Amino acid sequence: MNRDQTQGQFEQLKGKAKRIWGELTDDDVKKAEGSADKLYGIIQERFGDSKESIKKKLDRTSMN
Repeated sequence: MNRDQTQGQFEQLKGKAKRIWGELTDDDVKKAEGSADKLYGIIQERFGDSKESIKKKLDRTSMN
């Protein structure tokens, strides 16, 4: 497991914490941020890409 994959596991945990905090405080923005962070973490863990690389790839595909 490389460094980016380990970072991906952390991003998933961070995303889950943000989502739970958003639910506790009824903050829709935090819930959405948490879901996005968790998604980045899953992709990062599976493929070993950096978060910035994943964001660039997702931005390119959303523009098409």
